Amino acid sequence: MNGMNRCPWCGTDPLYVKYHDEEWGVPVHDDRMLFEFLTLETFQAGLSWITVLRKRENFRGAFASFDVGRVAAFTERDVERLMADAGIIRNGAKIRAAISNAHAFMAVQREFGSFDSYIWAFVDGKPIINLHRELKDLPARTELSDRISADLKKRGFKFVGSTVVYAHMQATGMVNDHLISCPRHKEVQA
Repeated sequence: MNGMNRCPWCGTDPLYVKYHDEEWGVPVHDDRMLFEFLTLETFQAGLSWITVLRKRENFRGAFASFDVGRVAAFTERDVERLMADAGIIRNGAKIRAAISNAHAFMAVQREFGSFDSYIWAFVDGKPIINLHRELKDLPARTELSDRISADLKKRGFKFVGSTVVYAHMQATGMVNDHLISCPRHKEVQA
């Protein structure tokens, strides 16, 4: 993919480019991956995504490979362990939110059969295909992300404002926000 006319937000950082080329916008229907992205997006709030990407492997180790049941079982002792882990973003409110969100995530799984069934129902199971020409055209939030955010909050999720939710939608392919000039725009639809 050298010389590719990528979306400019990924720049030239190899980690960012790899994420853009292989993951961003690809529809995700695996609950573990959905929980991973939701957790990482909550930690990203107020920071850059590249900061989170650089710590992603450390997060996987610290958060039991994003096994939602194991994270839900974390105790205050685990919070202390995570607060001492320089490999992740050490924010007590976000760490506690990740644990709380694991409980809420499991409640959604019980109610809907899977988190995937719940979250993808907001887009009728099909990605929204946007036709953005320039980076400035990409929204930070939409009416739909507002609605999903409100529903998640009603279900007890934390750090899931509309901007976080929209970033989650982009990351997991619920919305295709690759610029139409980017080859990935068509590829993620395949």
